[in-house]
Amino acid sequence: MRRASLIVLAMVLGLTVLPLQGAAMQTVGLSISTLNNPFFVDLRDGAQAAAKTANVNLIILDAQNDSAKEASGIEDLIQKKVALVAINPTDSDAIVPTIKKINAAKIPVITVDRGANGGTIAAHIASDNVAGGKMAAEYVARRLNGKGNVVMLEGIAGTSAARDRGKGFKEGLQKFSGIKLVAVQTADFDRAKGLSVMENILQAQKKIDAVFAQNDEMALGALQAIAAAKRQKEMFVVGFDAIGDALNAVKAGTMAATVAQQPKEMGRLAVETAVKILKKQSVPKFTPVPLKLITK
Repeated sequence: MRRASLIVLAMVLGLTVLPLQGAAMQTVGLSISTLNNPFFVDLRDGAQAAAKTANVNLIILDAQNDSAKEASGIEDLIQKKVALVAINPTDSDAIVPTIKKINAAKIPVITVDRGANGGTIAAHIASDNVAGGKMAAEYVARRLNGKGNVVMLEGIAGTSAARDRGKGFKEGLQKFSGIKLVAVQTADFDRAKGLSVMENILQAQKKIDAVFAQNDEMALGALQAIAAAKRQKEMFVVGFDAIGDALNAVKAGTMAATVAQQPKEMGRLAVETAVKILKKQSVPKFTPVPLKLITK
């Protein structure tokens, strides 16, 4: 008997009609380097919204910037036999053995925001960090009229984002012979470390015209150090990511600029790409997420 006829009969008999069950919900794991950073919170939120729309069960792991913790969490996902693993690596080298384990389990892998230096990756979703670094360099050079002393605060060593943003910034400055990169120090994408590292640089460098921080958290920490040293009029600061606090600082005029990524868009695209892969649809190896420079 057809379902429509069964429904009519059930209604006549006063029975409850249950909807047909759809396809089983697939589970996707998403390992994020840290949720102690507004950028990655936005990435998570974008992924969760897309997962709800796509009827995907999304398991989110917070690696807390610990490569060993990230590896352990992903191994648990493998044991759970998730359909796909999306990774925002804490370290592009350290994640490789874990990716190879996922490959051995025949589970597809995609990377988000940061790449991996090995293993088989089905897709990578990220901004072009080299282009973003160059964008920051061009702004700095233009504002300095091609002459001045510049400092760069680097992110976590070993991450593709730190490597590529630094590469782009240095390449962007090369055509300006009057600009000197007088200090390059690591502050691990962390606001408190950005503050302490910048304090040390301010003591060592008597003349600084501009600071480029490879993310906004470090930039905001640097701004605190500069303000405490009463050297705000001497230099300007450029960040990267366009998180809320940085945008407020740009509006207030305390930060000169930030390179805007779209973390929610990254999260959305990661889940949508995962769904396509699970449906055996073709996806590009690299999906770029547009960047733009935000100034007052």
